[in-house]
Amino acid sequence: MKLAINYAIAAIILLFSFVLPVTAGPLEDGVAAFDRGDYSTAEAILRPLADHGGAEAQYFLGSMYYEGHEVPRRHVVAAQWYRKAAKQGYRSAQAALGEMYFGGYGVPQSNAKAMHWWRKAADQGDSGAQNSLGIMYEKGSGVPVNLVHAYKWYSLAFTGDPNYKLATKSELDRIALLMTPAQIAKAQNLARGPRANGDTRSTQ
Repeated sequence: MKLAINYAIAAIILLFSFVLPVTAGPLEDGVAAFDRGDYSTAEAILRPLADHGGAEAQYFLGSMYYEGHEVPRRHVVAAQWYRKAAKQGYRSAQAALGEMYFGGYGVPQSNAKAMHWWRKAADQGDSGAQNSLGIMYEKGSGVPVNLVHAYKWYSLAFTGDPNYKLATKSELDRIALLMTPAQIAKAQNLARGPRANGDTRSTQ
């Protein structure tokens, strides 16, 4: 009898596990609305979260102002929201803020500040920021030309987001023609990280 009751209880629990709806939180609902292009709903959900310090909500709200989705396109306001999220370590906001400083969108143009924020995002594995740092070092924008560091950042971007593989492969092939084998080996060693160099400091 006791065994039969246990089976019955187990069956009820199993039944409810199938019929109870899985509810997403407000952030997930807001992001889902943003992704499907329902920006008015996204703005209504995300703004209170952003006002209360939610980094991801701040990033998406910044993106709405940057693109002009359901709100006026205002780069100054976009930069303010991106900065709030970036200061909390939100990688995508750091990369976006770097782009804004590089282009002077809503903020004074500054290669140094662009690199500052790109570096923070790149250290968290953002391939776009890594690729941007590679370009800066290759072209000497805001820093002296340094093909070793350019190759390092291109290499990291290549091994990250698949969307960057084609572009960074071309960049790696191009600058490799200008480098010695020793320089390439050094860049590859840097790309493996500080521990590979016996150095616990971050390198730029």
